Amino acid sequence: MKLNKILLIILSLALFTNCDDFLDLTPISEETSADAYNNASQIEAALTGAYESFQSSEYYVWDNLLFQDMRADNNYAGGDNPEIFAIDFLNITPTHSRLFTHWSNIYNAISKANVVLERVDGINDPQLTNERKAQIRGEALFLRSYHYFTLAKLWGSVPLITASIKATTAESVNIPKSPIEDIYAQITSDLELAATLLPDTYGNNAITKARATSGAAHALAAKAYAQQPNPDYKAVLAHITEVEKSDANYRLINYNQLFDGNNPNNAESIIEVQYLGGNEGNFGPQLLLPPSISGDTWRKFVTPSVDIVNAFDAEGDVVRKNASILFEQVQWVDEYWGNAAGSTIPFGYKWKNASGFASADNTYLIRYGDIVLLKAEALNELNQLEAAATEVDRIRNRAQLPNLTAAQKSSKAILKQNILKERRLELFLEGQRWDDLVRNGQIVSTMNNLVEIDLRTNTPVNYNMTEAKIFLPIPQQELDRNPALIP
Repeated sequence: MKLNKILLIILSLALFTNCDDFLDLTPISEETSADAYNNASQIEAALTGAYESFQSSEYYVWDNLLFQDMRADNNYAGGDNPEIFAIDFLNITPTHSRLFTHWSNIYNAISKANVVLERVDGINDPQLTNERKAQIRGEALFLRSYHYFTLAKLWGSVPLITASIKATTAESVNIPKSPIEDIYAQITSDLELAATLLPDTYGNNAITKARATSGAAHALAAKAYAQQPNPDYKAVLAHITEVEKSDANYRLINYNQLFDGNNPNNAESIIEVQYLGGNEGNFGPQLLLPPSISGDTWRKFVTPSVDIVNAFDAEGDVVRKNASILFEQVQWVDEYWGNAAGSTIPFGYKWKNASGFASADNTYLIRYGDIVLLKAEALNELNQLEAAATEVDRIRNRAQLPNLTAAQKSSKAILKQNILKERRLELFLEGQRWDDLVRNGQIVSTMNNLVEIDLRTNTPVNYNMTEAKIFLPIPQQELDRNPALIP
């Protein structure tokens, strides 16, 4: 037991570090690939490297906001980067540089998890107990599943790689896409296995929130069963039941405390990315926060839309609006908010500390508030409208809003719209909006009905959304390298 505690402390310290030394996993201290994973410390280091991908991959740090909130109706592009404007206007081509960056980084993260899964059972080290081996397997399965879930949401059908590629022959490296249904089947089966291998907690709250747990595996499985092409809402509810039974005792907390920067690893958090600040800091907040907090004077790359501000105001949602958006006068010209220097514009405010691109503000990967609203969605889809409304009311009451009215829950279709609206306000700037609209079959209509006025011409933006734009194009570099990806 004492040895297990020591291992947990070592791993938790490693997880709190950006840990670039483990980015490629090979070699460790000049060891060869064949003998690099022969003892407990080496496999723990490899696992740490797998977690580190959440900090080193720009998608998880920042670009998820571009491809989720900004690509949808929550935000629009600012700054001077043409590729960010292309995401906003839904003009994303295979040569867009961010596509290859994220494709490569996420598959690199999957490769790290595969290495851990392949090596852990073969290690004979008295310091690595069978219990810890099982936990490591569960953690690696969770991590691989999380990354495949990201790929499936972004690209749909992608290559399914569940073992290390050890040869360089064309047959070994030119892997075709698997049907999206197969991707989700792998995700959910891996998560269901992971949930049996992982503990509810690790005894220390900071470690519990930093690492995969049984509750995290069940929560991610619920999200995957809902997002797959043919949602299985009974499975969604079954996994949420397990989340709510967890000894981790997840619960809703004060909404302001979720995002004040002073309550990392709180009771609502299921799993979150850990940042220390400084060399192990989070650069995302600097890209969102206003000059009074960030200390800079340049136009930010992501700005809350008129539509999202109107949505908060129409609901009278002061609590979540004030926790999520801060208005400030600026000297640059914003074409949606005033179109003149000196206009007051909104800024994303869910991170509170910029710290010069080195913030210690953590990022939620999954939190219980999301799961409560997913439970409402599942109940509604299974025609349990009153039970669904009760879950929505929990979230609304937390935001000091009244229960849904009889009219707002009068039919399955109407309640569905209100749940979707609630998710938008609750999860703004948390990288969920595009997925929510896709899952509910409303991404095309929402984007084509969106009215955002470009004040330079006083005309609405035409987003020209189509079904073909739901998934991103495969990056051109990958198409050139792997001919098996071409249909």
